[in-house]
Amino acid sequence: MRDFAVLYAELDATNKTNEKVAALVRYFRSAPAADAAWAIYFLIGRRPRQAVPTASLRAWSAEAAGIPDWLFEECYAAVGDLAETMALLGMRSNGVPEAATASRSLAEWIEDVLLPLRELDEPAKKRAVLAAWASLEPRERFVWNKLITGAFRVGVSQKLVVRALAEVSGVDEATLAHRLMGEWQPGARFFAQLVAPETGDADISRPYPFFLAYALESKLPTDPRGRLLDADPAAFAETLQAALGDVRDWQAEWKWDGIRAQLIRRRGQTFLWSRGEELVTERFPEITAIGDVLPDGVVLDGEIMPFKDGRALPFSRLQTRIGRKALTKKILAEAPVVLFAYDLLEIAGEDVRDKPLRWRRAQLERLVRECNSPALKLSPIVEAESWEALGRWQRRSREHDAEGLMLKRLDSAYGVGRIVGDWWKWKVAPYTADAVLIYAQAGHGRRASLFTDYTFAVWDGDPRDGGRLVPFAKAYSGLTDAEIRRVDAFIRANTLEKFGPVRTVKPQLVFELGFEGIQRSSRHKSGIAVRFPRILRLRDDKRIEDADTLDTIRALLPHEP
Repeated sequence: MRDFAVLYAELDATNKTNEKVAALVRYFRSAPAADAAWAIYFLIGRRPRQAVPTASLRAWSAEAAGIPDWLFEECYAAVGDLAETMALLGMRSNGVPEAATASRSLAEWIEDVLLPLRELDEPAKKRAVLAAWASLEPRERFVWNKLITGAFRVGVSQKLVVRALAEVSGVDEATLAHRLMGEWQPGARFFAQLVAPETGDADISRPYPFFLAYALESKLPTDPRGRLLDADPAAFAETLQAALGDVRDWQAEWKWDGIRAQLIRRRGQTFLWSRGEELVTERFPEITAIGDVLPDGVVLDGEIMPFKDGRALPFSRLQTRIGRKALTKKILAEAPVVLFAYDLLEIAGEDVRDKPLRWRRAQLERLVRECNSPALKLSPIVEAESWEALGRWQRRSREHDAEGLMLKRLDSAYGVGRIVGDWWKWKVAPYTADAVLIYAQAGHGRRASLFTDYTFAVWDGDPRDGGRLVPFAKAYSGLTDAEIRRVDAFIRANTLEKFGPVRTVKPQLVFELGFEGIQRSSRHKSGIAVRFPRILRLRDDKRIEDADTLDTIRALLPHEP
């Protein structure tokens, strides 16, 4: 645990990629195999189900430190991180005595202490947690708290972890990335298999690492808010030509709003994996049934989409099926799904990711045609003779139930993760609405002392004729540091009421919000829910009476078949 805590501190202390990789290499070269496996598990974003309720941890920490609950909450508000708050408070001298740092390895801490917590009753959980706190030094206690709260994350990507492992083991990065996909149990045996030089070990259910696209905004000139300078279609077409070359070298497809997935058919068995590396075979029986008509040794990359009467449905329909273990006939009828296939990764048991896209696409078209399954759709290509013509298609994306376009170089291989140059996502401009700030709450981490989490409202009715402000969306991203400080000062000077950590704010500031999707919702006072809301800008030029109304927002709702 001591070595893992040191690694965490080293990774957290730098934003330089080479320094992070060097720290990982040092750790993997010296750590026992079981510890290395668990470190990888947490570093790439996996985590076991939380074993102890957060409320219990807060209460036990306050008791162990000998302080009242209200003082703990004040400390938490000041620090902004629960794991760090509990680590800093420590334990009072007349409580459970502090012991010398325990010699348990990371694997022992996880396998002998953390995982068994789930099966213990409340008093036994408390004894185990207090004993762990007492036997760890503050830095180790901080990392331990991150693990038991399920909040462990540090500034490394899976790509950096793979890069470090490749340096330590000599195994190429693509093989390591593939071995880390799917289900696996951390342990010495797994780590030995992970770094073994023999590469013919693919598990029949294991998916390939997903190839991801960069936003086109990262390639082309943007305004100060990071938005593409595409107001002049002809000029923007020239920009695309200069940056990407001939439009004929690219394949354009609709960017669907569903769940990215890989459908695998190997040795007579079918597996469906989400991009989040979750096996979802049982949740989508319509797509799993495609496996019955797929040849053996095939892996398809595509998008799980709610689809009915020849049209894609809003993502909200898909949400009714996510997380459900029991699928009723009613749910299956209301939210039927298909797989929009747009790439072929394996055929006849051969990995074909290194073949050019034009070859993979031709094979995919033949395969989909021969399967003739109603649940398997070929993601259509958007044909255009010029960038300007393609831009016209892109601006009409929502008419085709899409978020924009995907641009894929026709001679590109199917890579691992994000690779600059071959795949780009060109999304349509977000929906926008002008809304009024009405509630605020302090942020977390480095924003713990600032009010950065906001609730915005729009008008229900005419504001000049008895209309009232109704909560519409919450957002916390999009402002510059200077703007955050300005809004924070306004909130402190214009607080009307306090409800725990939440402050009611005098309605005066208007903001332009952006969001990707909109749907009806019975759970929200406004009757509307939006996806991925964020702040686009402060509207100093508008009074609160100029903010949008619910009628204006409702007009954005998509038509549902």
